[in-house]
Amino acid sequence: MSDKTTHFGYKTVEEDKKSHLVADVFHSVASKYDVMNDLMSFGLHRIWKKFTFFTSEVKAGHKVLDIAGGTGDITKGFKKIVGDTGEVWHTDINSSMLKTGRDRLLNEGILTPQCICDAEKLPFPDSYFNAVCVSFGLRNMTHKDIALKEMYRVLKPGGVLMVLEFSKIYKPFEKFYDLYSFKLLPFMGKLVANDSESYQYLAESIRMHPDQETLKQMMYDVGFAKVKYHNLTFGVTALHKGYKA
Repeated sequence: MSDKTTHFGYKTVEEDKKSHLVADVFHSVASKYDVMNDLMSFGLHRIWKKFTFFTSEVKAGHKVLDIAGGTGDITKGFKKIVGDTGEVWHTDINSSMLKTGRDRLLNEGILTPQCICDAEKLPFPDSYFNAVCVSFGLRNMTHKDIALKEMYRVLKPGGVLMVLEFSKIYKPFEKFYDLYSFKLLPFMGKLVANDSESYQYLAESIRMHPDQETLKQMMYDVGFAKVKYHNLTFGVTALHKGYKA
């Protein structure tokens, strides 16, 4: 039994149990994930992702790693950019999410390599990718610093890491956002996905995730240079970018 603990939402759990608890959440919500994303964000997640593509500096022929790729939105977007001469890896630690994403991509005629993998132990060689993107996945990782180090390792010199994640909303909107997160989200989860607990965890995990400045410093700490972030929708989400020296 591990003597180290971490957070799972607002709960304190043993480190070696968190990944299993997170896995249960995403096994449960995989089939309704896209529907709930549109409902929860009022479709804004599509705009946040388009902003990520637009500012990514990814070009035709580049190699891109999509970590926590889930149902494949990010993979699909980057695959369109890199074209047939490029390479986009669609990865996730959760088999249900990866399968849902694989089926969706195949239905749209998109063939791209896929892999179940842990972001803390990426199965890729050093300096392989031009870009790495993790979208709404970093907050679920047990050791975010180790995962960020791995992302740094697999990037080519000059390569970019993009972290699109829920973040700290501007203060005037906090009370409304709390009401929405802790009352409406679980209700929608129960109604649409028959699972209120997973969406309660979602709200809690957002509050436990490092704020914009803290994550920026974490990226500097593992070696990234020229780290900056863009707040989106009043800080509901933020896109952090950093470069491998």
